[in-house]
Amino acid sequence: MQLTITNGEIGVRPAVAKPHPGFFYEVGEERFRKLVFEHYESIKTSDIAFLFPVFDDDDFAEAQKHATDFLIEISGGPDYFTQTRGEHQMVGRHAPFRIDENGRKNWLQLYVPLLEALELEGISVEYIESFWNYLNIFSMWMVNTKS
Repeated sequence: MQLTITNGEIGVRPAVAKPHPGFFYEVGEERFRKLVFEHYESIKTSDIAFLFPVFDDDDFAEAQKHATDFLIEISGGPDYFTQTRGEHQMVGRHAPFRIDENGRKNWLQLYVPLLEALELEGISVEYIESFWNYLNIFSMWMVNTKS
């Protein structure tokens, strides 16, 4: 499986393809939520914890829910994010946070073992890579601070 982190550059927003909807349907909503939950749990003890409300359980859970709803929707699942938060506007929503390229790479790296576990569970490599490619490219859009 190819989970390569592409180098990004502040202000550069490459074209990005949404994940193949087969990823969501093969993983299922419950497992998808567990995936993002595990990612957020790994953030708590990472070098990028300062970007998240790790000391406020309610705020952290809310951020986790918004991220999960967004990723479910973008992956072809129900439009939970749009129903509760409106238009995506992810660049604007992330603007208050100082996200640099190193932080982006750390955020992505935390997904690698979680996605590798999905392969062991029988999820199609093609679908996992499709989800990864979305995360890898779209996360470049969030970088707003020089490393």
